[in-house]
Formats: sequence, C-alpha cells, structure tokens
Amino acid sequence: MVDFKGSHYPKDVILYAVFFYVRYAVSYRDLEEIMAERGVTVDHATLNRWVVKYSPLIACQAQRRKSATSSSWRMDETYIQVKGKWTYFYRAVDKFGKPLDFMLSEHRDEAAASGFFARTIKNNGWPEKVVIDKSGANLAGLQNINWRLLLYGWFWLIEIRQVKYLNNTIEQDHRFIKKLTRPMKGFKSFQSASATLDGIEVAHMIRKRQFSTSGQSAFQQFAALAA
Repeated sequence: MVDFKGSHYPKDVILYAVFFYVRYAVSYRDLEEIMAERGVTVDHATLNRWVVKYSPLIACQAQRRKSATSSSWRMDETYIQVKGKWTYFYRAVDKFGKPLDFMLSEHRDEAAASGFFARTIKNNGWPEKVVIDKSGANLAGLQNINWRLLLYGWFWLIEIRQVKYLNNTIEQDHRFIKKLTRPMKGFKSFQSASATLDGIEVAHMIRKRQFSTSGQSAFQQFAALAA
C-alpha cells in the first residue's frame, strides 16, 4: 500500500498525474497545462516531486503482484542521458517479452551486471536460461551467479547463451522506453531518472497485460497498485 498522507491533493489526482507522465510522451510543463484543463492547479515542480516519490513505490508493488513469467530470460541494457552524461538502463524480459526487472546504473561493468542479475533473481526466482549479447561484463555477471551456486553446493546452473538474434525480443522492447524518454531530453538527476523509469516500466507491464485486470482500464490498474 502506498501512503499518500501529507498531500494537499486527492490521491486520485496524484495518481492520474503520475500515470499520465509515465505513460505518454509529455513534459512536466505540458502536464501542468493538461492538469489545468481538468481543473487542477499544480505546478511542474510539484508534478516532478510526485513522480519521484510515488513511481518507485508503485513499481515495488508491481513486482509483487505481476503474473508469473517464463524461466527463459532475455537481458540487455540501453542508454539513458542524465545530466548530460550517459547512464545504463539494465532490463530483462522473458522469452514472451514480459518485463521481469529493470535497474538504472551509472556504470556498465561486471559489478553492475552482477547486481542486476541478483536483483532480478530475487524478484523473479531462478531462470533456466538467460540470453545476452556479446557483452563481456554481462557474461561475467552471470558467471558470478553460477559460481555462487557451485559454492553453495548446487549442480544445476543457469544456461548462458550469447546469440544476437535470440536477443531481438528485448532489443525491440527498448523502443517503448526510448519513445517515452526521448521527449524528456535527458534527466537532471539520477534519482529523478531512476524513479521515472520505474513508472514507465509499470505502464509497460500494464500494456503487456501482466496484472489481473478484471476489465479495468490502464489507469485503474495503475491506481490499484497503489491501493
């Protein structure tokens, strides 16, 4: 449950603004005008604070409530600009394109890859197979996970495949993320970027029908995650 105490605005107004921003390619200035047309006066700085505060909390609930996914994974990273510099957005989907997990990192190296795989396994269970690109860092990250399994006495290891065409699923999936982040023209802080991407991924999960909808609209599904 997401706590909205202390806000001077109704919960539904906050959720509508956050959902609209992470689902559609708009700026905070645009969203300020959209909210005003709906009779809500709120400045762009407040809208930014709402996204940064509530998107990660809703994303946490989304991880807990999403439907089961396949044990065959596809992993890759894409670039996100923060304060004029490139950062790395690690993402994983299953073989059907269902989002598994995501993590923004300032570095693209073995440590970041290892941390992302450990996080994804914690949230989704152990995969049978992971397909990656030719990145040495990603390969080393997965091998680190397998070494941990061996150290704990497991003889069942994750199958690692570095086959480019098999990774087309996630490379194509990046397009939805880039479509929404491109109009934002970069982020001013790492925290803001990470929080916004959390919300965008939740909206993407809703598009991929990863929650029990019961005929709910996309916004209703988003709002239900905060309940």
